Amino acid sequence: MSAENIRSLFVPRVDGRILKMREERKDRRDPVCPDEVLNYLLLTVRAVSPENILEIGTAEGLSGAAMLFEAPNARLSTIEIDEERYAAAKENFAALGLSDRVRCILGDAADVLPALAGPFDLIFLDGPKAQYVHYLPDLKRLLRVGGVLVADDVLLYGWVDGRVPVPQKRRSLAERIREYLVAVAEDETLITSVLDIGEGVAVSVKRR
Repeated sequence: MSAENIRSLFVPRVDGRILKMREERKDRRDPVCPDEVLNYLLLTVRAVSPENILEIGTAEGLSGAAMLFEAPNARLSTIEIDEERYAAAKENFAALGLSDRVRCILGDAADVLPALAGPFDLIFLDGPKAQYVHYLPDLKRLLRVGGVLVADDVLLYGWVDGRVPVPQKRRSLAERIREYLVAVAEDETLITSVLDIGEGVAVSVKRR
């Protein structure tokens, strides 16, 4: 069996309505996260059994919805700055019967995070990549000891780890993501590993 066929075996085991919505959105300007990233996220949800989940970057709510189905006792707080995505996410959560377990927040995470109170058992960071390092102090404050922080797209097309030359106009973005990776790697309160799935996922566990 080819490598491509092997990867095709690992379709996320989520509600069929979510699979259909994800398939419909894969060719859009802002596609859904890759199957392997969603599978890893759901694996983490199953391992952590979270009661409270925080998501930065709701998009249309499909990753958040998948997490809620995997953790039926969990509640989700999710932040989105784009009004159209925020409205679409609210519609999707309602259609999936999840509205009463979700707090959708319209706003800039840089403004919202300082006002939130934790603790959260799991944080999924999938918002503006250049802001990851600026969010980190609040994310650490909000994450419970033993909780997991999953940051998506931290290798970004191979630009961040040097596998692919960075276009001139993206150098600042790549540098900001590197700053985030250095910060979580050097933070003694965290244990962090970077996984080469999707565009790179950094997984940090809060030690103390």
